[in-house]
Amino acid sequence: MTARVGTGGPHVGPAAVEAAAAIAAWPEVAEAVEEAREACTRLRWHQALRRRIPEAAAESRVRGASASGDLEGAPLSADIVRDLMRGAATWHDPLDPVEEVMKGVVAATAETERAATLVRQSPLQVLARLHTVAAAELVPADELGRPRLAGEGSEELVLVSPAPEAAQARDRLAGVVALVDALDALPVPVVTALVHAEVITARPFTRANGVVARALERVLVVAGGLDPTGVAVPEFGHAVGGGPAYFGALTAYARGDRAGVTLWLTHAIGALVRGAQEGERIADAVLAGRLGGG
Repeated sequence: MTARVGTGGPHVGPAAVEAAAAIAAWPEVAEAVEEAREACTRLRWHQALRRRIPEAAAESRVRGASASGDLEGAPLSADIVRDLMRGAATWHDPLDPVEEVMKGVVAATAETERAATLVRQSPLQVLARLHTVAAAELVPADELGRPRLAGEGSEELVLVSPAPEAAQARDRLAGVVALVDALDALPVPVVTALVHAEVITARPFTRANGVVARALERVLVVAGGLDPTGVAVPEFGHAVGGGPAYFGALTAYARGDRAGVTLWLTHAIGALVRGAQEGERIADAVLAGRLGGG
């Protein structure tokens, strides 16, 4: 690969790792990586996380699901998501259009807790599971948990970039797996940003690619040791500027040039900083005994 992982260049196996290593050395990216590491280190040593990590991590998944839903155009407040995740509220029957999307978002975000323990050994299994729960209400059962087949397209995220043919999407998924396998060799924020963007621009699934990409990013932030507590809220970080900032940065990445890739990397790694700061607010609330406000 040259200086990119995005569309138009090789992106399978070792080439994906080589390109990621080159990108990690770009000064703007290296500076952003250091900021993300510092933010996550501050979060890790928060006083509340000495004894109450599970409580704070559960709230992180609540806020993460709410933010991910916002980016899917399916807003649901953190208060409602919290009640759904703890069983204090139930979904409507039948689901309304927002709930069809959000039920998958909530399920995929909840699944990240288990997936973080499996992703290094079985990244494709984790991807399949995340898609199965994310798209359960959106696609026929025979499309769940598998990449697109020849002749199958993806009609979502078309403003970011056209979806590649199924064979190319599968090749790029192999590049995603190679990046996951290189978690110990590359800066974790670079891996998470590139994996996120590759899943969205490759669109290996017919639906729910964005939900899967954000859930996988959360998984890798934990599994890579950047935030082993799982209290950071990267989805919140992506949603801070709203859809225009998030999708605009992804559109720039899809161009494949250095300026576009840099724009996405700095946005995505900045989202980790903002997500760690949101994690600190969660930890503050845990410490003060006032957790529950969205």
